[in-house]
Amino acid sequence: MRITNYLGFSFLSSASLILGIVLLIACQLGWANTLQTIPLRLTSDSITKIDLQDWLYINNNQDISQLTKLLEQPESTWKKFEQDQSQNIGVTNYWVTFSIYNPEDNLSRIIAIDNPLLDSIVIYHFVNGELISSQKMGDTLPFAQRPLQSNIFLYPVEFQPGETHKFYVKIDSLGSISLPIVLWSSNDLTQLTETKNLYIGLQIGLLIAISLFSFFIAFASSSYSYSYYSGYVLGLTLLTASIYGVSFRYLWPQWPMMQQYIFTIIIPLTLGFSLMFTEKALQLKYHNLTMLRICRIMAVIAFSMVIIMPFIHYSTALHILVFTVLTMSTILVAFSLIQAFTGQRNAPLYAIGRIALLSGCIVTGLLYVDILTLDISPQVPTMIGLTFEVVTMAALLALRYSDERKAKFNIQQQALEQAQRIREVREEALHAEAENSEKLEQMVQERTLELEITLRELNEVNQKLTEQNTIDSLTGVKNRSAFDRRLVAEGRISRRQQTPMALLMIDIDKFKNINDEFGHLTGDFSIQTIARILTEMLKRPTDLVSRFGGEEFAIILPSTDGEGALQVAEQIRLAICEQNITHNGQPIPLTVSIGVSADVIDSDEHPMLLLEQADKALYQAKRSGRNKVCYYALTADQV
Repeated sequence: MRITNYLGFSFLSSASLILGIVLLIACQLGWANTLQTIPLRLTSDSITKIDLQDWLYINNNQDISQLTKLLEQPESTWKKFEQDQSQNIGVTNYWVTFSIYNPEDNLSRIIAIDNPLLDSIVIYHFVNGELISSQKMGDTLPFAQRPLQSNIFLYPVEFQPGETHKFYVKIDSLGSISLPIVLWSSNDLTQLTETKNLYIGLQIGLLIAISLFSFFIAFASSSYSYSYYSGYVLGLTLLTASIYGVSFRYLWPQWPMMQQYIFTIIIPLTLGFSLMFTEKALQLKYHNLTMLRICRIMAVIAFSMVIIMPFIHYSTALHILVFTVLTMSTILVAFSLIQAFTGQRNAPLYAIGRIALLSGCIVTGLLYVDILTLDISPQVPTMIGLTFEVVTMAALLALRYSDERKAKFNIQQQALEQAQRIREVREEALHAEAENSEKLEQMVQERTLELEITLRELNEVNQKLTEQNTIDSLTGVKNRSAFDRRLVAEGRISRRQQTPMALLMIDIDKFKNINDEFGHLTGDFSIQTIARILTEMLKRPTDLVSRFGGEEFAIILPSTDGEGALQVAEQIRLAICEQNITHNGQPIPLTVSIGVSADVIDSDEHPMLLLEQADKALYQAKRSGRNKVCYYALTADQV
């Protein structure tokens, strides 16, 4: 009986324990399903720089691409954001969220995402549960589409009293998704941006200065060492500018595709120049043939990767490049240390520079995998090591250049002493004189070559300035000055060859209403759109599109009669009328009126008369109700 009671008691105790565990798990699951994200409480007393990492939540499901489906997910799919979760390479549908509550103040803040290399960022902005805006950014879009023109991604927010702002951020990127999100006041962000831009400008300026200096020395001295070093530093300059977003902003703002390939091209190209420079800097040809062969094999591999890498998936290419750079850098450090221990003079300085760069790369890697924690961006250690390495290599080249000059000076001294000893011999004196004359002639030729190069560069600059003076800065088509010169030239051709020439005067209908209703930026966008359509419609290289002034455009159609000009004008009118043009989500009603004139030029004054006729035909099209094409005849009949 006691055993039975004991077994019964044990069974009841076990059942109670199991039931308690089940209830505990159920409670935890119920709590997880009702988990609410904790909002940041923002007041006028809050600090002006708030790191939002502590208020970030990440969604576990990366198969959701639409916001509506994301909002249908239970709260249990969100979890607290951890720093190491943003150190991945290549993700899609990466969702994070955070909330900000403003109890009583009118505040203006800017949300900054300080990673200029993210491919796509979509910010969905809710206020008190209602979606008020969505903003798409990223380096797969033209730079001008960013809400604030900055190297990093900025989103301005106005906070009204009693509002809760919730943000859902969707990120797609083939590269690193490092996600430093900070809430700034505009003043503090401006100060930080100015300081950061000064640092970046100094670093890029230093690299450019060293590269140009090396290039000119290489050009003047025909030194392969300086040529390879110049290519290496120039590659590092472009790489640095691309990492900081400077290249995208100033070099190719309208070509986002460049952002997808620049790193996979410039990194192996820079590595190849680095390997070729190493061969010359350590003078491996004279000290170690095995190292020389290894360097050349690695250089061939690096230059081959320039062609291969753009055809490999970006994330895979990045992993390959990281492995290749670290491996080859380690090999170069080992080479320099071996050469330093064998007494090679340039090797210690080279080793210091390489070790500095490798150390910076290691620290950056530790920051990315969250083994090391520092209050700096992960790329900063690599940039510091890179700059130090470039300066060190410049010092190495300067030291080598000094040694070469001393060696040449010693040789010259020995030659002078020898010439002094045999000066009494007439034949030797004549030989010395001929040698000096030859050197003088060579110096004159070098100076003449430098002058020719300078004159050629000046001529190229003048040609570029002349071309810039003929382009309209807003639309990119020819300006009025270029039109006037072309009109005279085509008139003479028409007169000489007795071929017809046609003119089209085009005016945007009700352009003032567009400016008044949508704003001048939309007006500028409308003018740019018309210019683009006109350029696309004209296929012949001899045709000329120009901005005549304001919202007016003029087109010259050489070797075109009135019938052909009318056909072109009607095609242009229909193309513009049928375009569904929107700007900032708003449809823009764009139509144009076109005046046409055509004739065979018979005098120098005839082209201007033809222009006046086209202008009168345009006026007739305007009076006839707009969105029309009119041809100038003696009565200016409407077509």
